[in-house]
Amino acid sequence: MTTGLPGSPFPLGATAGDGGTNFAAASEVAAGLTLCLFDDSGKESQVPMTDYDAGVWHTFVPGVGAGQAYGFRAQGPYDPARGIRCNPAKLLLDPYARAVSGTVTSNPDVLGYVGSNPDTPSDADSAADVPRSLVVDPSSYRWSDRGPLRRPYADTVIYEVHVKGFTMRHPDVPAALRGTYAGLAHEAATSYLTGLGVTAVELLPVHELVPEGWLTGRGLTNYWGYNTIGFFAPAQRYSSQVRAGRPGGQVGEFKAMVDALHAAGLEVILDVVFNHSAEGNELGPTLCFRGLDNPAYYRLDDGDPRHYYDTTGTGNSLNTGDPRTLQLIMDSLRYWLTEMRVDGFRFDLAATLARQEGGFDTTSAFFDLVSQDPVVSGAKLIAEPWDVGQTDSYDLGRFPPLWSEWNGRYRDSMRDFWRSHPIGLGEFATRFAGSSDLYGGSRRRPTASVNLVTVHDGFTLRDLVSYNDKHNE
Repeated sequence: MTTGLPGSPFPLGATAGDGGTNFAAASEVAAGLTLCLFDDSGKESQVPMTDYDAGVWHTFVPGVGAGQAYGFRAQGPYDPARGIRCNPAKLLLDPYARAVSGTVTSNPDVLGYVGSNPDTPSDADSAADVPRSLVVDPSSYRWSDRGPLRRPYADTVIYEVHVKGFTMRHPDVPAALRGTYAGLAHEAATSYLTGLGVTAVELLPVHELVPEGWLTGRGLTNYWGYNTIGFFAPAQRYSSQVRAGRPGGQVGEFKAMVDALHAAGLEVILDVVFNHSAEGNELGPTLCFRGLDNPAYYRLDDGDPRHYYDTTGTGNSLNTGDPRTLQLIMDSLRYWLTEMRVDGFRFDLAATLARQEGGFDTTSAFFDLVSQDPVVSGAKLIAEPWDVGQTDSYDLGRFPPLWSEWNGRYRDSMRDFWRSHPIGLGEFATRFAGSSDLYGGSRRRPTASVNLVTVHDGFTLRDLVSYNDKHNE
């Protein structure tokens, strides 16, 4: 057992400094939190986090620096009937981890419960089958770019890119870099993009993720990346540094990619998934948020907190009615804008973020926080203005003034026009001229509409005009 010093409750996560690293993690339901440090052989050393302030457990560990692998164990009640699922047998990722190393193995010990009974806690240790958080030195990369490009929406042409898919078969990208951030940073990739006339790349999810168990059980994976577990960590699956045996190298490689794209005049927009996490429903694994503070991070069923309120179709929805979850989202957005220097975000199923009390609400706390934040409010903010809620799930035209929206009406009308369906001249003109019926009433400009025809999910523009069905075998 290692002893730590009191440390500081702020900032959350692992912060390396002179003489050691400060660790801070939030949980109001845990009776205690243990920091677990791992050496290169996987041996675990435990540090009780005995100091607790305003919902945050914290400690300072001398001698610990960048590259240290760690996790948390939460002591406290396991009471699904109250929505609480603490289980010290489960090693938990840091929600604020800047990098992650390792993967989840689909073994029963990653579950917080025994067998088919979610009300009975499992005492099987999960450490051997879950990833580790890594301490990162943010000053290790030296930037060459001069900051955000801040190109007006009216002059913006967005090209959606999957980091692996775009670079994996490019003949001029070196084979060792294909499928990676470094591959996208290569001159062969950036010159192709600028040659198309695009001004921004919108990267499909690059946050650390865990594929769903039902996919891995069939020998498949979540290719698109919409199953986040680390909202501060670049996905290691796209890192040539990690491939080369340098865990944590994904952070510097991602920064270098942004640097190269900016040098080519291309803005970087991240597709972010703040509507759910990779832990699934009550039968899913305990990897991070569930084990730390389940009621704070997830929306639970009011009638039975054993179950999750799901407006995402994934088994859970993040609880944007809780201050801790709102803090996580806002801290993450600021981190990617300031430390990783991206230019904006496209919010997956953004309507879910506005469901503070259940229904879509333009005065929700999330929108209020974004509008008053001096950093986030200046970025490109693009909503996918729908989710799978039981009511008001299609909220096109309802987002606040700072936001632009994927215009699903434009997409559908242009597709119908292309295939000679009788949409009418008025409908075509309204969509083509900026959809004033959607945005004019609230005095939003035509740039509130992001006009799209097709994006991701295995259906390229060429597919759209060539096939009736998807061909993403």
